[in-house]
Amino acid sequence: MLEAAQLIKSGHSWPLLGFGQMDFGDQIQWNRDPLSGRVWPLDFYADIPMWHSDGSDIRVLWELNRLGHFLTLAKAYVVTGDEELAEEFFAQLESWRMQNPVARGPNWNCAMEVALRSMNLLAAFAIFRKSNSLSEERLRVFLAILDQHGVHIRRNLEFSHVVRGNHYLSDLAGLLWIGIMLPELQAAKAWREWALAELLREMDRQILTDGADYEASTGYHRLVLELYLYSFILCQANDIRIDQRYWSILHSMLSYTRALLRPDGFVPLIGDTDGGQVLPLVHHTGDDHAYLLPLGAVALDEPGFKLQQLPASEEVLWVFGGKGLRQYDALPAAAEKASSQAFPDAGTYVLRSEDLFLLFNVSGTGMEGRGAHGHNDALSIEVSACGQPFLVDPGLFVYTADLHERHLFRSTAYHSTIQVGAFEQSSISESSPFSMGTEAQPRVLDHELGIEHEYVAAEHTGYQRLPHPVTHRRTVTFFKLERYWLVEDELFGAGEQELVARFHFVPGLDVRPQTDGSVVAYDKVSGSQLVVYALDLQEVARTEARFSSRHYGHKSASIAVCWLLKTVLPRKLRWVLLPICNAEDPAERIRVVPR
Repeated sequence: MLEAAQLIKSGHSWPLLGFGQMDFGDQIQWNRDPLSGRVWPLDFYADIPMWHSDGSDIRVLWELNRLGHFLTLAKAYVVTGDEELAEEFFAQLESWRMQNPVARGPNWNCAMEVALRSMNLLAAFAIFRKSNSLSEERLRVFLAILDQHGVHIRRNLEFSHVVRGNHYLSDLAGLLWIGIMLPELQAAKAWREWALAELLREMDRQILTDGADYEASTGYHRLVLELYLYSFILCQANDIRIDQRYWSILHSMLSYTRALLRPDGFVPLIGDTDGGQVLPLVHHTGDDHAYLLPLGAVALDEPGFKLQQLPASEEVLWVFGGKGLRQYDALPAAAEKASSQAFPDAGTYVLRSEDLFLLFNVSGTGMEGRGAHGHNDALSIEVSACGQPFLVDPGLFVYTADLHERHLFRSTAYHSTIQVGAFEQSSISESSPFSMGTEAQPRVLDHELGIEHEYVAAEHTGYQRLPHPVTHRRTVTFFKLERYWLVEDELFGAGEQELVARFHFVPGLDVRPQTDGSVVAYDKVSGSQLVVYALDLQEVARTEARFSSRHYGHKSASIAVCWLLKTVLPRKLRWVLLPICNAEDPAERIRVVPR
């Protein structure tokens, strides 16, 4: 932390999303895209297009201008008392103000960005207000900046009578924070009261009854959870009452996050995840959500969120202080280990036991069919075993910096499911990166969670629009005692069709197709492996080059295996997924295959 703060102060260098450490020069250009070098104009904010075809990415520019690095300066100031850190904060803020006149340029283009910037500024200022560097003039300027931010948010709320999502929630949270933390402002009381009431109304609308955010994205579930968790904590600290019913919804959101944690402590990246954090007190990759559980444990006084393998996150110290750490330490650890759970509203089914974890994805487009962050991942699966992931969702790489890559990462061919020919499950277009059809319409037919074995059966209708309609049905059965899963794919229709069955492996594995139609994925470090055995095919599986992304802007080479066949429908295909932990020889094989 101290080294990072010094780099910010002396070198104007800090990490940004998954792009790593970036150098922003002696004179920071707040409107210069860090990727392409494009300098965005100071036109009227509503007239500025949000993407171009030059490798620029307004999402990355917005991340820079959320000013989250100010929190690193503030933390270091608490530890060292170094007034040069405070001077750097005020100097950079003045530089930002001069380069970003109100309502001009890309950094006023989106009210969500104005709101998240406001929250970071308020959190940093709560520390730097004690500095000797704070003059009367600097205080006046700071209040004016936040007043302008509040007015701009209120005038440009991202509200729609048709659909509302995390953007609107961010707008509301920003207004709430300004209203609570700067009561000196004329509109503070009105903003505070209206924004809180609206946030709670949206909680009823946007959070499903099983605790998941309704955008069909685990990444945006984290963002929305942060918005509510930090906002509820702020209200709690300022004696602002929130009805217990909404604390219960917050509890269910945290429970959903806990249920999705794989044995390695990370979550599957269903749908989009842009890596955004409300308060980046500590930078986390897009698949790292576990740090929110200790915060929730303290805020709700809930032992169920204190996992045995999960110490207090650094956020607990910065949000609650030493008292929060002591409260967390005093909580008894969760009495029960995570078990299999069904989230029918979210379309998420987790079949797990000990070190075995499978997520069956039966989610739709999200946002009541109007979502912008869903992928073509109906009936896809994620599998972890022996303490590590094997089959993974590829996540999200970038948005508008590369529309072709954006298209690939959300395509059917990038997910562990069945594809019919070259057709997408739901219609998507490379030129419309935030639009998706609703043809797939996945639904669960039956499920049972038990002691010895469990199963989920589901189907989707995405291929009904084909000249010769096809329905894909997938049943996943978990044999707990025998430690394997059986995946059964049924394709209903008539005539001959081309089918492609794919499994997408995590980067870093040694993936070897075998002559009998099976595939062995071997981890050289642990010696563990996952065998995917095709019970109804003898063809040797093919490998396809893929990528996986754990954080926005970063990707790693990975491999998918596929079986391609032309067959007359109806057709049934079965796969055994069998983990072998600590295998001495990567060529070790299944000797008795369940049939």
